Amino acid sequence: MNQEHQQTPMPAIPMPAGCRSMPALGLGTAADPPVEPEIVRSAVVEAIEVGYRHFDTAALYNSEEALGEAINEAINGGFVESREQLFITSKLWCSDAHPQHVLPALNKTLRNLKMDYIDLYLIHWPVSSKPGIHEYPIKKEDFLPMDFKSVWAAMEECYKLGLTKSIGVSNFSCKNLADVLATAKIPPAVNQVDVGIGKLTKYGKRHSFWERRTRKVEVNPCWQQQKLREFCKRNGVLVVGYSSLGSIGTFYGTNRVMESEVLREIGKARGKTVAQVALRWGYEQGIGVVVKSYNKERMKQNLEIFDWSLSDDECRKISEITQSRACLGKDYTSPYGPYKTMDELWDEEL
Repeated sequence: MNQEHQQTPMPAIPMPAGCRSMPALGLGTAADPPVEPEIVRSAVVEAIEVGYRHFDTAALYNSEEALGEAINEAINGGFVESREQLFITSKLWCSDAHPQHVLPALNKTLRNLKMDYIDLYLIHWPVSSKPGIHEYPIKKEDFLPMDFKSVWAAMEECYKLGLTKSIGVSNFSCKNLADVLATAKIPPAVNQVDVGIGKLTKYGKRHSFWERRTRKVEVNPCWQQQKLREFCKRNGVLVVGYSSLGSIGTFYGTNRVMESEVLREIGKARGKTVAQVALRWGYEQGIGVVVKSYNKERMKQNLEIFDWSLSDDECRKISEITQSRACLGKDYTSPYGPYKTMDELWDEEL
């Protein structure tokens, strides 16, 4: 590896001894509005160059091929020694959330990435849709209730085959997560609020990190998800948060994080940006954080959160910020079900 490209190792989310850990900060590749693959490829190469090692993609994002190309370019350029130094997450889309389609969907993701395995595979949303129709938004009449037991069993098979090092869920409420845990032989590793495990719970025996519960959901200082985070903690589920900065500029985002007076005041007093304060808060909560910026300078700034900490008073002020969800998930409700209202989708966690 070129000496000029060596980076200080990024801190990682604590995991059980002997298990590979997840880099604390990841780069998301979902773009709204969509961007050309070349922009994604170039941004990922720059991100690896400045120190990112965790990358988040999905079948829906149409960024898997560009991500794979960028990783090969970064390896050839000496920015990173091998694929094994990276942590790659992808997600199963709703139209493939049927037991017979899970393995083919993951194999397609691996072909797109030109990889033999990924580190984390997530069920993108707790709902299925008509097979063979890969679209967003999903037509209201195409939604179907997910058979959590059989779909999760298919996810477990992907893990057993070594095609993914861990499996998890995304955008799952406490109720939906409990439904998966009730029958899982290999519990989810992350709820990627938009979140992995290794302790004894009522749902099963001790598992290694790669059998840990993972869940991904929206988490930021303006939507702190205390109830969900406590549920995940009790059950050993690692929370990974998206919309860490509010996803401002997207159709589902909010400016409440970046325009928060509380965060601005803390940043001004500390000589930090609002984004750095928000990301530091997430890191101190023990959650994995996924951010999305294709601007190299902002990428660097977002990494500058590990050599300082928030005071107790600053944490108290952040805890008192008025809470509201930005990603309401309205596009995943339908008058035909299975979720007719946003209250039903989120189990009234609004």
